[in-house]
Amino acid sequence: MRFHASRIGALALAAAMVSAFGGFSSRPALAASEKAIFAGGCFWCVESDFDRVPGVLKTISGYTGGSLKNPTYHQVSAGGTGHYESVEVTFDPSKVSYEQLLTAFWHSVDPVDAGGQFCDRGASYRTAIFAENDEQLKEAEASKKAIENELKQPVATTITKAGAFYPAEDYHQDYYEKNPLRYKYYRWNCGRDQRIKELWGDKAHLGLQNHGS
Repeated sequence: MRFHASRIGALALAAAMVSAFGGFSSRPALAASEKAIFAGGCFWCVESDFDRVPGVLKTISGYTGGSLKNPTYHQVSAGGTGHYESVEVTFDPSKVSYEQLLTAFWHSVDPVDAGGQFCDRGASYRTAIFAENDEQLKEAEASKKAIENELKQPVATTITKAGAFYPAEDYHQDYYEKNPLRYKYYRWNCGRDQRIKELWGDKAHLGLQNHGS
């Protein structure tokens, strides 16, 4: 399993400072809220991107897709667990639809990359959509076909029913807010936005607002 050296340095500081910060995002979820789970490479970046989508109430970085219960970051990044770095998105369906979240997701990742995302390589960094119900599964599969037609090439993103979701360690939550300079350096150095712009052009980060990477 390989991932970018700049992320190792960022993690070292985050682990040392975790006690100084709170847990998950403090924004409350409404009773009528729904959930969606996306894997798009580094969950710091996916969390940051979805926090900028109007109608998103809360994001939690975590692990899903594998069979190992209560995995740690080191176990997942080492490989072999079957888990993806992923983000659970809680949203208000009266303000943003699941279809709109799919649009935001596709245009903030490289869905044709089967080996990871950007500088982060390996199974845990691949893209995936974990559907919470049959309707989400249907919409996700339809959107994947539309993206394949748009890009005129196969999309590597896996679509499957959601299983157990395990929140990541506290120091991973809201990392882009807790460590903004290190986060921005990591994201730029990893080439995420450069590749997204190359692939999507003016559609890059479609559906996001005030993207501050």
